[in-house]
This record gives sequence, C-alpha cells and structure tokens, in this order.
Amino acid sequence: RPQDGARLPSEAAKMAGALEEEELGLLECRVCFERYGPEGQRRPRNLPCGHVLCQGCVWAMGGPERRRLECPFCRRGCGWGETSECRPLLQLLEVVGPSGSISSAMGRTFGGGGEAGPGLRLCLSLGGWGSLVNPTGVSTCRSSGRLVVAHDGKKRIHVFSPSGSCLQRFGERGEADNDIKYPLDVTVTADGHVVVTDGGDRSVKVFDFDGRGILAVREGFSLPWGLDATPKSEVILTDSEAGALYCLTADFKERKLEKCQMIQSQLISPRGVAVSQTSGAIVVIEHLKAQGPKSSSTRVKIFSAKMELIGQMDSFGLNLIFPSKIYTTAVAFDKEDHVVATDVCSQAVICLGKPEEFPIYNPLITHGLSYPVGLTYMANNSLAVLDSGDHSIKIFSS
Repeated sequence: RPQDGARLPSEAAKMAGALEEEELGLLECRVCFERYGPEGQRRPRNLPCGHVLCQGCVWAMGGPERRRLECPFCRRGCGWGETSECRPLLQLLEVVGPSGSISSAMGRTFGGGGEAGPGLRLCLSLGGWGSLVNPTGVSTCRSSGRLVVAHDGKKRIHVFSPSGSCLQRFGERGEADNDIKYPLDVTVTADGHVVVTDGGDRSVKVFDFDGRGILAVREGFSLPWGLDATPKSEVILTDSEAGALYCLTADFKERKLEKCQMIQSQLISPRGVAVSQTSGAIVVIEHLKAQGPKSSSTRVKIFSAKMELIGQMDSFGLNLIFPSKIYTTAVAFDKEDHVVATDVCSQAVICLGKPEEFPIYNPLITHGLSYPVGLTYMANNSLAVLDSGDHSIKIFSS
C-alpha cells in the first residue's frame, strides 16, 4: 500500500522500464558495456554457445595470436574460427541508426493493453538461449506438423515435434559438400524435404528429415536468401544480390535438379518470400536503402501466380495507415490467403489483408516479441513466430 498519498508505479512506467532494460541488454556488449556498432571493434559477434560480444572483446580474450578463448558467461571454450557475425543485431542497428534507441525507432506507446491480438494467445515457446543461436528461418511440415528451424549453432538445422520436443539436429558447420556455413532461410516441401539457403557458399541445399544430403545447387546464384515451397514441391527463392526471384524444380528422389528458372528480375534486395497454397500468389519483401542514417526501409510486393504485379506497399505508404515506421523481415499466407508479416519496429505481427484488398493494417500479435524474423503457419493453423531476440520459437493459437 502506498504511503502518504504516493502512487503505485503505472503499468505504462513498468513497460517503459522493461523496454529500457531490454534495449540495454540487446545493444550493449555485456563485457565492456560499450554500445554495439556496425563497424570495427564494436561489431557484434556470436560465440558458439549463443552469447554475443563485441569484436574488440573477442579479440582481447583471444590475444594477439588469436588463440582459443573462453566465454566469460558460461566458460565454454572456442576458437576464433568458430565465432561469427551476429546478423540479427546488425540488422537491428541498421533500423535504429547510430544514435537512435529501440524505443524511439519503434514508436511504441504504453498503456494500451499488450494482448497477442484478437483471439490469439501464446501457447508454447521452444528453443531459447543456447539451444538456438541467432535463428534465421522457420518452416513447418504440413503433413506431420514438425517445425524446422535454421540457426547459427554447430548443427544448423533443428527439427521439433508439434509438442515441442527436439526430434533431430543436422547440418554440420564446416566445409564438406553437405555442411552448412551460414543458413539464411529454410522451407519444407510437400514431399518432406528440408531446403536451406546457405549464405556462406551462396548455395541451396536439400536434406531429408534424417539429415541426409539430397541435393546442392551452387551455380548461378549471387546470394540466395528467402524461400518457400509450392504445393507441387517446387521451391520459390529470392536472390538478394541479383535482385531476382527463382523457381526451382527438382526430382529429389533421383537427386536431380530439373530446372532453375528466373521468374522475376529488377527487384531491390529481395529477402523474405511466401507462396499462397491456394491461389499460388507470391509475396516478396524488398529491403530498400537510401543515403543517410536511419534511412533503410522495406517494401512488400504481391504477384499473381502468373507473376503479374497485384499490388505493393512500402513503409511510407503504410505510415498513411498506421503512424509508425514499419520494417518487415518475414511474411506468410494464412489458410484464408491473408498476407501476414512481422514488424521489428513495433515488435509485432500484422495482417495486411488478402491480395485483392492489400493493404490493410490489422495487428495480430502486439506483445511478447523482441525481434521477430520468421513466420510459418502450422497444420492446425497455429502461428509459429521465430524470435531472434531471445533465440526462440513462439507458437500462438486461437
């Protein structure tokens, strides 16, 4: 009970304080307490255990000869070659700018509820720090309900059951043909094959659910990034550097690529992509850059199955609907053909409507996410959100 008329802390103040604490943990190295930056010694770097330090601290612990170092938090040893850039944090730094803050970039207002959305609730959370290391992609097997996650751990692909138990880990980090250097996205075909884009050697790699390598396509791509599978087990993928969209057709049983066809060009740094399982429409996220700090933005384009442009919307256009900067990283279609996307600026998942009514603005999840980078709808129509901020998969259902 407050004394002498003092007021209890408001819910808005509690949420603001929680956000400030989260920002401190995300944007500062927990060894030197310096703010991360995009260049030089302040560039964030992953350790194999999942902890993140600035490059300067990693160098200092390894010494001038780059000998083995020990994580200051969990004491796990590793070599310099086992560390990697923390791309989710670099993307977040790009969004907030050199002097900005997460809270200002998100334009978040407190005191307005904090629900997952109309009829949606968090029912399961998988992974977590150490289990998943900076995850980058998530997909689901529509027949079995298994969830597949690509991340930066020693074994790059994790397969979870619908109940959340880990069924399989595969995709070793290394230089062999079937090893995965840096996975950017993952999808599961209708006939049960796991397809991964590998930014490390600019390839597309296919596995079965036991982790056996089926096929690797290494020629013709500049930087393959996002992908999704059609009902016919074709794979639609983006090439971020080439600015193109491809359709891959393969006979996975015979381990043979049949056709790799460019179906759209002149896109601007396309990354996330999704295919409607009913209409065949394709939605693509472009990452736009302009001169000056805090100028990066995204644009969502929708094409028909015949690759005719149906509509597009960029951050500026969405500002006319919702007064906040919107930065989209992942997209999916729900069973009713609505376009659903993540927004890292507001830490939310939003519905942009069906292709013919695009765009509308309907928040689906507005609380409980840190840095949503992936989306997939499961067989029971639950929505699985990949949250790179806390290295987890969060499953929401009605």
